[in-house]
Amino acid sequence: MAAGLATFVVNPAPFPALDMSGRAIGAGLVAEFIFTFALAYVVLNVATSKDHPRNAFYGLAIGFTVFTGATAVGRISGGAFNPAVALGASVMGLFSWSNIWIYLLADFAGGAAAALAFRYLNSDDLNRADPHLHLAVHASDHSWPSARA
Repeated sequence: MAAGLATFVVNPAPFPALDMSGRAIGAGLVAEFIFTFALAYVVLNVATSKDHPRNAFYGLAIGFTVFTGATAVGRISGGAFNPAVALGASVMGLFSWSNIWIYLLADFAGGAAAALAFRYLNSDDLNRADPHLHLAVHASDHSWPSARA
């Protein structure tokens, strides 16, 4: 909806949507997969890893990963690195609808591969439970005021 509203409000001058065909499809798939993997892996490591509990600079790491990807492969694939971004760009007419499958396939696969790599390489995160992050409800817990009070 946001992409549609932005297109309506801004009403940009028409220009051809990015349309990949032939060899460009393979290049787009590889570019989107690699940088989606990189972006998801960076997000998992700097924003969710228990190794960095008070990381105040995760935004810089994520932002520079997106910047690097957009600079490196933006002319090849458009640099979506996220299925939601690809959908929005397609709604706005920036990407051809016939190529949406490239973004969906490569971005979901890259994100899944990053999650698997993170779990494999950071297995300690699964074993080191942070007690204040877990909610336990006990029948004998009387911390809430009762209805009789």
